[in-house]
Amino acid sequence: MKKFLIMTVAFAFAIGTSVDLRAQDADVVGGQTSVLLDTATLSSAAGLNLSGTSPDVGAGNLGEGSVAFTINTRDNDLLPTTFSYTPGSLEPFVGTIEHTGSVFFNDNNVEVGNFTIGFNGDRVGGANSGFFVESTTGVAAVLFDVGVTGANPEATSLLVDGSLLVSPEFANFLGDTGLTGAEVGSARIEASAIPEPGAAFALSLIAGISGLRRKRS
Repeated sequence: MKKFLIMTVAFAFAIGTSVDLRAQDADVVGGQTSVLLDTATLSSAAGLNLSGTSPDVGAGNLGEGSVAFTINTRDNDLLPTTFSYTPGSLEPFVGTIEHTGSVFFNDNNVEVGNFTIGFNGDRVGGANSGFFVESTTGVAAVLFDVGVTGANPEATSLLVDGSLLVSPEFANFLGDTGLTGAEVGSARIEASAIPEPGAAFALSLIAGISGLRRKRS
C-alpha cells in the first residue's frame, strides 16, 4: 500500500508540474445567446423591418422583445461549437460559439441565422472587442461587431454581455457605409461549460490523493 501511494503521489506531482491547476481551460458545451434588437433603428436607418423568427428561436433573457438562439453542442453535425476559454480571465480562448435559428425581415424576404460568434484580432478598435456575429444562412456575412460590456468566465459557465454594432460588411450590404459602428442591439451569452478532460482527470486524481492522506492521518 505504501509503495502504491508513493507511485501515485509521484504521478500526480508529474501532472501538476505540467498542468496549471489554477487555470484550466473550459469547453463550452451548450446554453443560449439572447439578442435584443433595436427594431426602430433598423427600420428607420437600414430599411429592415422585423417580420418573424424560425420555430427554433425562443424568448430571450434581455427583456420584452428579446429572442434566444440555442448554442450548438460540440458534436453538432452541421456547425459544432468549439469555443474554449480560461476561467477567471476568459483569455486565452480559441474556437467559435455556433447557434441554430433564423430571423426574418421585410416580409421574410431577408433571412439571417445560424449565427457564429467568433474572434478576429484585426477587428479590434474603438468599441469593437474583436468578437463578431456572423450569419451563415440567408445573408452569409459578418453582421455585427461586439462591444463587450461584461464577462463572467467560470469553470462551468460563461456569461458575456455586449452591444451589437453594425459591421462594415453589413453596412455595405445595406448600401450605407455610414451605418458602420451604429449600435443596433445587445446580446447575452449564457453558456454551460465543462473542464477539459485532462484537467478534470488531474483535479480528481489530486482530490483522491488528498483523501487518502486524510485517511492515513
